[in-house]
Amino acid sequence: MAVIADFVGNVSSKTQDLTGLEGCNSPCVSKSEVHLRSAERLRELCCSNRGTFIKVGQHLGALDYLLPEEYTRTLKVLHSQAPQSTRQEIEQVIREDLGKEIKELFVSFEDTPLGAASLAQVHKAVLKDGRTVAVKIQHPKVQAQSSKDILLMEVLLLVVKQIFPDFEFMWLVEEAKKNLPLELDFLNEGRNAEKVANMLKNFDFLKVPRIYWDLSTRRVLLMEFMEGGQVNDRAYMERNGINVNEISRNLGKLYSEMIFVNGFVHCDPHPGNVLVKKCPASGKAHIILLDHGLYQVLSESFRMDYCHLWQALIKADMRSVQKYSRQLGAGDLYPLFACMLTARSWESVNRGIDQSPISASEDMEIRSNAATYLPQITQLLNNVPRQMLLLLKTNDLLRGIESALHTRASASSFLNMSRCCIRAVSTYQRSKSHSLYRRAQISLTETLSLWQINLYELFLWLKGSQLGNWVIALLRRIHQLTY
Repeated sequence: MAVIADFVGNVSSKTQDLTGLEGCNSPCVSKSEVHLRSAERLRELCCSNRGTFIKVGQHLGALDYLLPEEYTRTLKVLHSQAPQSTRQEIEQVIREDLGKEIKELFVSFEDTPLGAASLAQVHKAVLKDGRTVAVKIQHPKVQAQSSKDILLMEVLLLVVKQIFPDFEFMWLVEEAKKNLPLELDFLNEGRNAEKVANMLKNFDFLKVPRIYWDLSTRRVLLMEFMEGGQVNDRAYMERNGINVNEISRNLGKLYSEMIFVNGFVHCDPHPGNVLVKKCPASGKAHIILLDHGLYQVLSESFRMDYCHLWQALIKADMRSVQKYSRQLGAGDLYPLFACMLTARSWESVNRGIDQSPISASEDMEIRSNAATYLPQITQLLNNVPRQMLLLLKTNDLLRGIESALHTRASASSFLNMSRCCIRAVSTYQRSKSHSLYRRAQISLTETLSLWQINLYELFLWLKGSQLGNWVIALLRRIHQLTY
């Protein structure tokens, strides 16, 4: 309880006297030091309680628009440093669910997991027929403990809210109640994996591990083994001849397609769940998408409003930004909502988010304002549709990858988003029209809009290429000779 109260006290707008906090004996202690100390204690609390607490800690670590940097940096390690189950615990789960011992199922089974997460860990193994597989095994006590953990968090947050009225984090508990049962069912995860693989089969760079259903249960999931470097590892890509800009561009294509066109979104794209690998045969770089337990299904009306809002943000159409932000529950806080979605300042949003990349000073300004506007941010999170919460988390995780690769706010990402928004809106409009002429008109408008984007992209490529510079120089020379 002391850890939770300390954590809330540091981010709350009501915290004014840092010297009065527990452990702050010196009036010279900085706010950053207090944040870091409390973040470390919160991380220790999550690791000690494991399971659901780690899952919530991971979610908090993605809230760059809400929490000070000391918290997000400290809690992000929960994605890759979650506690592990013992060999005996793993054997127990496999025995209970598959009715056999490990040695009866596998030729080899590596004791050290490839990775450990909040709810499960993954081991590399070889089946009797020689296939190399990844075996995802749920931590044995997670199922029984999760409901108790959620109840405990709900009680703690209610108590903390009495101390700090501006603290509105109950949506975290509501999301955990809804999503945890789905994430704890590995058969549901397998179905999600197959669905997204089929849905995005036109992207030849995407690889989703095949599911082996005959050896999968609610707590054990057998998958095709795939390996690669983490998507935020720029050094790995450079060593293996992988084009960083291409990976960033393709990742943007995947998520734009999921969000705007299909409304079925993989909502946990932290670097451990997104791998990259160069195919030796073709020389193409593949994106490997793992961990399909957490998906958000977007309603049609929400998806259309979200499409229109991003189109308005890209065009710097402030009237439409206000309109569609309000329709998504932001009310008078629409400027704050636009800043949270784009992770840009209001000045940049007004100027056009595609006009210039984010600067270090702007990033610092956004983080410092997060604490100032904490009451408004928490109010906004309570007002927007529940579908928006996981999208905000997904946006932040994707931005973290772009920042690591130094590709953030590239023009190509906005162009891909624009394409998907145009296609999605046109498809929706055609589905609602009963006139053949009107459907043809919509299709023509869609084609022309997509061609405009293609021409603009070509212009940007020429502008940045050696050939483009040569053409521009030639045209200038011709112009000078003519006049």
